[in-house]
Amino acid sequence: MIFTAGQIAGLLEGEVDGNPEIAVHKVAKIEEGETGSLTFLANPKYTPYIYTTRASITIVNKDFVPEQDLVTTLIKVDDAYESFSKLLEYYDKVKSAKVGVEHPSYLSESATHGDNLYMGAFSYVGENVVMGNGVKIYPNAYVGENVKLGDNVTLFSGAKVYSDTIVGNNCVIHSGAIVGSDGFGFAPDKNGIFNKIPQTGNVILEDDVDVGAGTTIDRATLGSTILRKGVKLDNQIQIAHNVEIGEHTVIAAQTGIAGSAKIGKRCLIGGQVGIVGHIVIGDDVRIQAQSGIGRNIKNGEILQGSPALAYGDYNKSYVHFKNLPKIVNRINELDKKYTLDNNE
Repeated sequence: MIFTAGQIAGLLEGEVDGNPEIAVHKVAKIEEGETGSLTFLANPKYTPYIYTTRASITIVNKDFVPEQDLVTTLIKVDDAYESFSKLLEYYDKVKSAKVGVEHPSYLSESATHGDNLYMGAFSYVGENVVMGNGVKIYPNAYVGENVKLGDNVTLFSGAKVYSDTIVGNNCVIHSGAIVGSDGFGFAPDKNGIFNKIPQTGNVILEDDVDVGAGTTIDRATLGSTILRKGVKLDNQIQIAHNVEIGEHTVIAAQTGIAGSAKIGKRCLIGGQVGIVGHIVIGDDVRIQAQSGIGRNIKNGEILQGSPALAYGDYNKSYVHFKNLPKIVNRINELDKKYTLDNNE
């Protein structure tokens, strides 16, 4: 796809300073820009690069005044970073504007869909599936029976959505993610042999949920595993059965959440965090990477460590922990001195 400076300026409501007919077909970092590429300058730290970049077009703030001659054509906007992000979003929509059913693929006769459906080759849509408008199912993706997909849902290659799952509008499920697999439910009999407990619930993703590549969300034993509106999951996360995650909570990679844990709204959870089951985490909680959470957490707490401590207490304790050998030596010296004084 090729765009001219004039077209881009029109889309961003910006002003062209240079050649409005110059065209670009790719994006690049400003220090790596070359002919045919588009870049941007938002951070003053990168200002020197605008005088050396070979990028054909650079988006800048309106208050930018060059101090040297430029090779690049400028598009001046109110906020360069925001405008560049907007342009990337537009480019992504244009690039992914796929429509139609490729073959071979399987679309059940009992499945229904809205306008502009895309199904890639070797994708599968099972019985009684209901799909909204603008659904995109990339090659090798799987949608089980009785699934509901809202408008503008995207399932990337290799994503799997098991039966009875409900997915809201504008959700994205990335490659290798599995939504609706069985929860880890087993019970021992009198001989200590573990038998499977049927997992009869489902998974509900509300609107605007993103599920990262390789992430797994288990169906509930009874009822539903629920991710509320705007939840964002990174890659390789494990969400166990009957977990509930509140609106606009963001979770980084390799975090594991055990069964029936309840997590509040607007929480920020770092990578490799472990959360035990059957606890309640409040709203606006921040959990630092590699923390272990084994108790209920109140609204607004900031935690770090394993088991996790209050963030401030952890940092204070860590100072002492780093100095522990010196502290022990000092105690030993004092003990020796005390012993000698008492023996004299």
